[in-house]
Amino acid sequence: MEKQHSINDLLTNTMQKIRELADANTIVGQPIHTDNVTIIPVSKVSLGFASGGSDFAVKGQKPEGDSGFGGGSGAGVNISPVAFLVVKGDSVRLLPVAPPAATTLDRVVEMAPEVIDKVTDFIEKQQNKDKEKDKELF
Repeated sequence: MEKQHSINDLLTNTMQKIRELADANTIVGQPIHTDNVTIIPVSKVSLGFASGGSDFAVKGQKPEGDSGFGGGSGAGVNISPVAFLVVKGDSVRLLPVAPPAATTLDRVVEMAPEVIDKVTDFIEKQQNKDKEKDKELF
């Protein structure tokens, strides 16, 4: 039977704790319900992990005896809010938490859905006005 090395226990315990910290609910949070609006937080998770260990001879150690082990591990988790999904009826919007776009192109990309909605509404209103004028003529 092969003896399990202490580094295995060290890594197993560290990874277990990391899983507890950064699960799927950390990235897409629990929905918050109000009257007719649901808000879902979305976060970015960054993770760093390191571990190491060494076997060394113990003074007076027998050849078949256990060697000494020294080891350590560490992890860091950074959780940053990125956006909120806002669900209201059939409408779903993504509200970013990040600072405004730095370049003109970024601003245009961010504004594109809103501009398309406004243009579509404008066209529909114009078509409705034209239909009403046509009805008045006949």
